[in-house]
Amino acid sequence: MADATRERFPETWMPGRSDLCFATTNRQTALLEIASRCDAVVVIGSANSSNTRALEKLAREAGCSTVLRINAADELPSDLRGTVGVTAGASAPEELVLSVIDALSPSDGVEEIRVTDEQEYFPPPRSMRDLLAAIDIAAAAGLGADPGAVPAVNDRNRPASQVLADLA
Repeated sequence: MADATRERFPETWMPGRSDLCFATTNRQTALLEIASRCDAVVVIGSANSSNTRALEKLAREAGCSTVLRINAADELPSDLRGTVGVTAGASAPEELVLSVIDALSPSDGVEEIRVTDEQEYFPPPRSMRDLLAAIDIAAAAGLGADPGAVPAVNDRNRPASQVLADLA
C-alpha cells in the first residue's frame, strides 16, 4: 500500500521508518530464526491482534506446515510432536508463554532464541508506583521498622503483570 501511494502521490509524506513496535519487530525476527527448524509453531495471542496474526502468517510463509494460534495452554492439541516453536503477540504476558511451554512438556529441553535484548522501560502509572511505595512504608511501620528507611520501589526489575498481580 505504501509503495502504491508513493508511486501515485510522490509528494505524500511517509514515516522514515517502520511503525511496528520494537516488540513486534523482535518477535518476527526471532520467528524467522526458528521457523525452518520447527515441525510446528504455536503463536500465542488473540485472533483480533494484528501482530499475532502477522506472526501466524509469517510462520506459514517461512514454510511451517503446522501453525496454531491459541489464547491459552489448554487450547494446545495433544498430538503435537517434534520441534515446536513458540512465539507470542506483543501483548501476551510472560506468564502465559511460560504456561504454554510448561504444557508442551518438552522432553529435550527449551532453547530460547533472542535476537536482541529489549531494554525498553514502561513504568507503571505514577498512582500505582505511589500506592506500592505507600504499602511498603505502611508494612514497614506495622512491623516496627523505620518507615524513613524503606528503600524506593524498584519497578524496573518487575514485569508489569507482576506489579498488577501484587496489587490484587
